Amino acid sequence: MNISERKPIWIALSEFYLDTELEQKDFKRIALKMIESPFSLEEIKNINKYEVFPVLQANLSNIAGEWAGFDEKWLEESIVKSIEKRNYFRKLSIEFSYFINSWMCKKHWINTEKEYKKIKTTAVLRN
Repeated sequence: MNISERKPIWIALSEFYLDTELEQKDFKRIALKMIESPFSLEEIKNINKYEVFPVLQANLSNIAGEWAGFDEKWLEESIVKSIEKRNYFRKLSIEFSYFINSWMCKKHWINTEKEYKKIKTTAVLRN
């Protein structure tokens, strides 16, 4: 796993888990980070599901959740530790939890994907 390639995606996707309302400019910025990465949209969705979500999902359920942004060093260390601890049963637990709780970020994904596709389409039309 190349952390230097993943870290910008982790940071961008972490905004989905803040206790704040994202705006259109936020979705565009996140989409641009996704496009700049070496990962496909499907790969990024899996990075979210298996790497970011397990570490940050609880923030959305917390009454006094983080709203200013996650410390990047903490985020990286937490995700790496989570990945290192992963086994078959932990992966099943993530699958179940994501199935139950993914609705919390669904609107963010819809808006980000719209921006992603808009940027990609504009880039293709320019070429």
